[in-house]
Amino acid sequence: MQMRQHLLRPRWFPLLLLLLSLNACSTPASTSTSTSAPTPAPRGEGAAPLLASIRAMVASASCADASQCKTVAIGARACGGPEGYLAYSTALTQPAQLQALALRHAEQRRAEVTSAGLVSTCIMLQDPGATCRAGACQLRSTASDPS
Repeated sequence: MQMRQHLLRPRWFPLLLLLLSLNACSTPASTSTSTSAPTPAPRGEGAAPLLASIRAMVASASCADASQCKTVAIGARACGGPEGYLAYSTALTQPAQLQALALRHAEQRRAEVTSAGLVSTCIMLQDPGATCRAGACQLRSTASDPS
């Protein structure tokens, strides 16, 4: 009985509250019957080859002036919107073909994100626009270049 009274002394209450609050912050056990986490598409399949094709299409972004420079949205975030933008030259790239490839890439990325259960920031990237600098189309801001 004396041990029980010792545990109920006020100096133990802060510790007890701390332990309870830490337990409340822990991740609950999964109720899923599956034992393995979803896996993203293996390399060489899925969105990666499409992104490589897009990068190859826009690699030569030569321009004479800014009117030839455009941007294309790339990928898809879990909360919506693109993962980034790439600059390209309309003088060397067929916009319709590039847009079609970019749409396929975005669809594939959405499928990968969904199947892997990925999350992302819900900050929508603004199209930075493109300009002609030193004879090459470049994004006005490099912060939205997808990796």
